Formats: sequence, C-alpha cells, structure tokens
Amino acid sequence: IPQAVVSTQSTGGPEFDDQPLASFHSVSKGFMGECGLRGGYCEMTNFPQDVKDMLLKLISASLCSSTSGQVAVSCMVKPPTGDARERYDRETKAVLASLKERSVMVHEKLNAIPGIKCNPLQGAMYAFPAIDLPTGAIETAKAQGMEPDFLYCSELLEATGICVVPGSGFWQTPGTYHFRMTILPPKDQLEVFLDKLSQFHGQFCEKYSDVSPLGS
Repeated sequence: IPQAVVSTQSTGGPEFDDQPLASFHSVSKGFMGECGLRGGYCEMTNFPQDVKDMLLKLISASLCSSTSGQVAVSCMVKPPTGDARERYDRETKAVLASLKERSVMVHEKLNAIPGIKCNPLQGAMYAFPAIDLPTGAIETAKAQGMEPDFLYCSELLEATGICVVPGSGFWQTPGTYHFRMTILPPKDQLEVFLDKLSQFHGQFCEKYSDVSPLGS
C-alpha cells in the first residue's frame, strides 16, 4: 500500500512533487497478521531534514523492537527469491483471500442481526459495528457510572466468554454506541462467535427493554 501511494504521488503532477508523505507499515497490522511480533517502519518522503532529525531523536529515546520483531520486518520488506518465491506468493494469496472471505462474511452476518449495523471492511483486520441499545440499558449504565457500550461488552463477555472492545474508547460520535472486533480467528470460530452474538444481542435488548435504574 505505501508504494501504491508513492506511485500515485509521483504521477499526480507538479503540484505533488514536494508533497510530504509518511508511509507506515507493520508486521502485526499487515496481511501477515503476526500480532506477537512487534515491528514496523516509517518511510518519509519530501520531509525537511530537521524534521527527520527530530523524529530520529524522538524514537531513539524509546525502546526498539525485539530481535524477532526486527527479523520479521526484514522478512516482510524483503520477500524470498529463487525457489521459495513461488511458495511465498501462493501462501500470500491464500492469506489475503481468506481475510477477504472473512471480512465479507462478518459484514454480512453483522448486518443480518436486528439492531446492529456495520460498514464494509476496507483493509483493516477489525470490524466496528454500531449497536442500537435500549433506553433501559443506557440508563442502567449511566446509573452505574459506565458507558452503555461498556455495559454491553461486559455482559457479552460474562454470557459468552467472548471479548470485544467498547467503542467508547475510540472517540465515537456522542450518542452512538459501537464495539470493535477482529476478523483474524478462523472462519469456523467466527461463525460460532457471530451466532452467539446474535443470540446475546436479542436477549440483551429484551432484558433492558423496560428497565429503569430507579425501578420505576
């Protein structure tokens, strides 16, 4: 992706010749999905040297990636050649095709659940569906000093053992509620999760449909 952006910049005309562009990529967030290997890079194009110097000073004061993370980055930016290249290309295509299949399935199944809406996934390994919550759940959460989607995610964890992240931690639009989930588990596990989510969502909405925190 970074190279595609750089190529577009280089063919965009004279007005883009001096446009600063920073490209980021990492082992854990790319198609390799090696979440346990922390390593990545930043490519800076058309940035003043003093800006690059300050960035270098900033990151030099931080901890670097582990050796295994650095090795993984090296493998990522330098794909194998020779006899291994064919296998690498085959496995890469299989990984990308599997991610695409899972992203489509998650999008379709989430939108099939009444009260849940999700935009198509466009390259990320996460879905960020919006959830309609009954007034009773919103009032109950506020009475307990928590965000409504935090209450939703907590009860989902308790009821199903499935952990998702409340959207309130991602600066969502006030008055809206979301959760973040990954699409990285195998397809069969995702199907189980989505079936459990559908059942839980219906039960949650029914539970709080007429609930008042004051019991009135």
